[in-house]
Amino acid sequence: MSKKFLTQFFTWWNGQTLGTRFHTWRHGTKVGQDEFGNVYYEGGKNSDGMTRRWVIYNGYSEASSIPPGWHGWMHHRVTTPPTAEAYTPREWEKGHQPNLTGTPLAYRPKGSILREGERPRVDGDYDAWTPGS
Repeated sequence: MSKKFLTQFFTWWNGQTLGTRFHTWRHGTKVGQDEFGNVYYEGGKNSDGMTRRWVIYNGYSEASSIPPGWHGWMHHRVTTPPTAEAYTPREWEKGHQPNLTGTPLAYRPKGSILREGERPRVDGDYDAWTPGS
């Protein structure tokens, strides 16, 4: 057996599952591909009567890797996909930044036990609870 088959059979977070592959083969029409290698499809109707849209991620399934133009199309905010028009991001749209949660680069607020350095002493109106008081 190939590694790709086993990955599709046993994981949902890495590319696509066999069920998604089958659904895409039966109902999907490829709409386009973004700069990260994610491939976008549409086909069929959802419970609201709208056309279903989905993405096959290139690698791990990470929603933050969808660029702003494709995000608008995926959520039915625009009808035309970025590949069908000369899409240019607005000046206020930020570029892709991966989700850093769970990594050493994750945000750690002041006072976090995971933040480097010495944790500030507790002061102010906080009184620690002690049994029997």
